[in-house]
Amino acid sequence: MGSGKRLWYSFNYHGKDNHSVEILEYYDTRNELRDREVELVNEDLLKEDLCMNLKSGGDGGFVDEGHSEKFREGNRKFVKNRWDNDTDYRNKITKVLNDNLKRSIENGSLLGRTNFKDKIHSEASKEKMRKAKKGTGTGEANSQYGTCWITKDGSSKKIKKEALNEYLAIGWVMGRKG
Repeated sequence: MGSGKRLWYSFNYHGKDNHSVEILEYYDTRNELRDREVELVNEDLLKEDLCMNLKSGGDGGFVDEGHSEKFREGNRKFVKNRWDNDTDYRNKITKVLNDNLKRSIENGSLLGRTNFKDKIHSEASKEKMRKAKKGTGTGEANSQYGTCWITKDGSSKKIKKEALNEYLAIGWVMGRKG
């Protein structure tokens, strides 16, 4: 029925059943609809007692981009706090996301891609991939560059090579022992 602030206040006060929706016109695109809404939701309409719009043109209640960003930031903090502190909420959202992901994989619509199951790359495609990857992940572009594994008393960890001598001096040995 809508998402406006005044509309939801009215739903809470009068009840959703005491409101109705009337479709005035249909448009083929969102842009056409937006243009028509600019014509309909004007200063005269905003002055009417029953008007639920906060501003003309149907852009919503945000005054400017700063107001919009402030709202988004508050929402991010609220959701993060709820995620961190409400196990039931976290489990519910995780289940919904996992179910959606599984469904997307099953129907091949994941990120608008078709499912690649039971297909193989052509040799030309494989060669293009080899060329695109050649030289990447080597030298400083490699995430492991400049690190090494050390072990002491059954515990292993990865460190920067610059710190290796300090660790060797206190009993660590090079290598990863499981």
